[in-house]
Amino acid sequence: MQDLATKFANLTIQSDFIFKKVMSRKRICKHLLEELLQIEIADINYIEAEKTLEPEYTNRGIRLDIIVADDKNTHYNLEMQVKNNKNPDTDTYVLPKRSRYYQALLDIDLLQKGQPYDLLPPTFIIFICVFDFFEQGNYVYTFKKCCLENRELELPDEATTMLLNTKGTHGDISKDIKSFYDYVNNHIVTTDFTKQIDDEISYLKLDTKVRREFMLMEARLLDERREGIAEGEANANIATAKRMLAKGCYSLEVIAELTNLSLADVEKLKEDA
Repeated sequence: MQDLATKFANLTIQSDFIFKKVMSRKRICKHLLEELLQIEIADINYIEAEKTLEPEYTNRGIRLDIIVADDKNTHYNLEMQVKNNKNPDTDTYVLPKRSRYYQALLDIDLLQKGQPYDLLPPTFIIFICVFDFFEQGNYVYTFKKCCLENRELELPDEATTMLLNTKGTHGDISKDIKSFYDYVNNHIVTTDFTKQIDDEISYLKLDTKVRREFMLMEARLLDERREGIAEGEANANIATAKRMLAKGCYSLEVIAELTNLSLADVEKLKEDA
């Protein structure tokens, strides 16, 4: 418990838990979107913080950090990305395909059954990255679909993906967005906007309900990791037992002893072979 308490006390805006809590404050989330997109937003409504999207035909659901809609029905999904993960099997970075998957499932969730496609609202998938994915130094990388034969011809599907690079060095961003980047990177308060964020985080850390919520979440995650490790070990032991049975030179008792399986489990594996 002491380790969790220390971990909670040291959380920053880079933590998913804190990021979701801070962006659940309307004035902060709304201002961030206005400054980033250089638009005026009358109001935003929260669709659901940390929403799970899992359509029936797929077994891979996703958890979205923050989804809001503005007064013009434009939907925004905000995500904090601390690690530039690779798939160890393919040695490729997962962020581009992840953004594609997020967009696809968000669209499915936004369009009710039987509704025409043209009712899909404009969407922004926004990843706040503490790394420069493209290593070009841009503060922001904005993507829309365009025609390869005519780069000025844009597909008007109203879907936009933005990768924010908090380690960027050039580009056109507002003072508040630059101060937000500095705060994400180094916990530096330089504007009223980042002071609001810092004050909110300080307030959250004094809230015993928030502290308890974090500890319960961490305990659940620990249980899930332990269950995953145990399941992996069990599967590995079963695979080993099957190979030993296939060789035909080990007794059932020896197989059970070496794989930590029960004799009954080994006998069943033999019957099913």
